[in-house]
Amino acid sequence: MPPGRDDLAASAFNGDGPTHTGSSILLFIAGLLEVAWAAGLKSSEGFTRFWPSVFTVVTALGSFALLAMAMRQLPLGTAYAVWTGIGAVGAFIFGIVMMGEAVTAARVGSAVLIVVGLIGLKLSSGH
Repeated sequence: MPPGRDDLAASAFNGDGPTHTGSSILLFIAGLLEVAWAAGLKSSEGFTRFWPSVFTVVTALGSFALLAMAMRQLPLGTAYAVWTGIGAVGAFIFGIVMMGEAVTAARVGSAVLIVVGLIGLKLSSGH
């Protein structure tokens, strides 16, 4: 039976570390928080705007903490690559959808290559 939400939260803080499934969930959330802090960093205008700066720091700390917990079970190279990949592709999509950034064949193709690389790392890691 997969761990429930309470099991996941308990395992993350009781010293046993999260399960493999729990680690993948934590890693995914950490990646989403990376997108959030990258967007916040852009909005903070070089940390000159208070609330976007606070948002950036809080989401960055959350992202790092969840990444650290996920790394208890996942290989370093895979975990870090997936985290940065989610952040890079997520920020790319966010920039297009929310900030009106350009969509070009080269940019989309490059993002697709990142995703293909992440899938390859995940499939070859044994986790």
